[in-house]
Amino acid sequence: MSSTDQQAPAAADADVPAEHEVPEDLSLAGEFDPVTRDEWRALVAGVLRKAGRENLPDPVEDALRRPVAPGVTVAPLYTAEDAGDLPVGVGVPGVPPFVRGARPAGGPAGSAEVTASGGAEGGASGGWDIRQRHAHPDVAVTREAIAVDLENGVTSLWLVLGEGAIPVDSLGDVLADVYLDLAPVTVQGVGAGGGVGAAEAFLDLVEGRTDLASGGSLGLDPLGVAAASGERQDLSGLAGVARRAAAHPGLRTVVVDGTVFHDAGASVVEELGCSLAAGVAYLRALTDGGLTVDEAVAALEFRYSASADQFTTIAALRAARRLWDRVGEVSGAAPEVRAQRQHAVTSSVMTTKRDPWVNMLRTTVACFAAGVGGADTVTVQPFDAALGLPDSFSRRIARNTQNLLVEEGHLARVLDPAGGSWYVESLTDSLARAAWDWFTEIERAGGLPAALASGLVRDRIAQAWDARAERLATRADAITGVSEFPNLTEKLPERRPAADVLPGGGLPRVRAAQEFEALRDAADAAATRPAVYLATIGPIARHTARATFAGNLFQAGGLATPAGDGAVGFGDAGTTVACICGTDKDYASDAAALAAELRAAGATQVLLAGKPDLAVDGVDGYVFAGCDALAALRTVHAELGLEGVQA
Repeated sequence: MSSTDQQAPAAADADVPAEHEVPEDLSLAGEFDPVTRDEWRALVAGVLRKAGRENLPDPVEDALRRPVAPGVTVAPLYTAEDAGDLPVGVGVPGVPPFVRGARPAGGPAGSAEVTASGGAEGGASGGWDIRQRHAHPDVAVTREAIAVDLENGVTSLWLVLGEGAIPVDSLGDVLADVYLDLAPVTVQGVGAGGGVGAAEAFLDLVEGRTDLASGGSLGLDPLGVAAASGERQDLSGLAGVARRAAAHPGLRTVVVDGTVFHDAGASVVEELGCSLAAGVAYLRALTDGGLTVDEAVAALEFRYSASADQFTTIAALRAARRLWDRVGEVSGAAPEVRAQRQHAVTSSVMTTKRDPWVNMLRTTVACFAAGVGGADTVTVQPFDAALGLPDSFSRRIARNTQNLLVEEGHLARVLDPAGGSWYVESLTDSLARAAWDWFTEIERAGGLPAALASGLVRDRIAQAWDARAERLATRADAITGVSEFPNLTEKLPERRPAADVLPGGGLPRVRAAQEFEALRDAADAAATRPAVYLATIGPIARHTARATFAGNLFQAGGLATPAGDGAVGFGDAGTTVACICGTDKDYASDAAALAAELRAAGATQVLLAGKPDLAVDGVDGYVFAGCDALAALRTVHAELGLEGVQA
């Protein structure tokens, strides 16, 4: 071999950088010419004008802003310019202000709790605490379900005690096979006075033990009960219970349950602000009862909802820690106790009864967001939670959702993965500021108890829900399987009814799908399924788009949608309501005549799939993308004489 041949491989290798070598300048999309924000805006404006938008705002991206909460919107694009003076990536995980996380390493906040909560085989060692909720009144069923959960990845338990749930006097039997030194337990009492009874039952059970796993809670939340019931609650006894609980390090006394406000229709801003106000009220009650500020702060755990709006959930959890750190700082708490302990629960508001299988997707996204947002503990509600008590399959899916994200997806290996994102940091700051404004408004009104009694909280949450309800009605916020792509032939799983944990009489409880599901229920109750006849014009290629749209809309109200060419087939459809479907051009030439033909055939209401500016003679109404779908469906229900629905 020649010397040239011997040197050739070395020369080739010299052109290939070693794996550990990183270029000094790493240019993303470096093969493309740089684009300025003004150039992007010009392109956006052009697209919007082609879509018929005139009088565009300045800057043009404001036309594409989307509301996420009162006073908080998100833009379609974020760059370094938007960061401005934001505290981007402020601090480090485990250090005030805790925006980037309450813990410096994997596992629940606090090194003692990391060791104690990862004991179950297959648990999320190094991740968050996987907490499963149990409320089945049959002790044998609950005991077996707990055993299966702990053997398959669940690391802590949430037990609902009281009438209709786990009997209080059976708590010892339910936990007989549980290693309480490994699995933390949180209890929650049913009804207005159930919380104290549940807390005392658990304290009696563990009396004298010194090895109780850290990370559990007695679940007392009198202000949550006050919000749900509309009746004032006494906070004076909390300090006594907290002193008794102090015999078990890491056992918290109070849960500041923000989900009570979320379930009433609150946006994330109201939920955060109310939780801050509740936390401050509890600090006052505990310190008035003789606890130090540090002891009072350490007695609290915060429970928040996690929704399928993943970035809002991520930003909300980050904002909550920042806000609570500020409360602790002003109150004089030591930095090491100011990290907010967060328990995230997948949203009940987003859960549907119809097509409940889609809930698996919603809870997966919500769980992902809770983990990325830095929650210490996460509960994934079973996909059938809105129908009643879950079965073994739905509990398995709920726990495995978390197991897969932690063990297979390694989601917990990266702390604050959203940190530094201009979008997430901007949204975190916006939510924190809006929630702080709401919190201070509550404080000016005399604190949360006074704000609940005066109706301030109820009115503010109602305003937020009204805005959300409008987006739901127009399907701007679509609900897959309910307001979009409904399945009229579905067979729902049957479940045993679950007990109402909180009393009624105060804040309402809402679900996003409730109005559409009420229409479905009314249609299902009819002797034969009511229908809207789709009268198509022209060949399939021309009418398919609008016929598909109309069919999807009417089926969201539980209405069948038989179709035919013009008025042919109307007589066999078994209905008095028809909807004309075609193109604008076909409408101009044939729709008025078809409307008259349908009326002659017995139609009492004729709709048209298109916008009102088409102004077709003989048509009673129009359905189109962005219309009030609920109003249209209620009108049709009323026309068909379905009971329980008002137009």
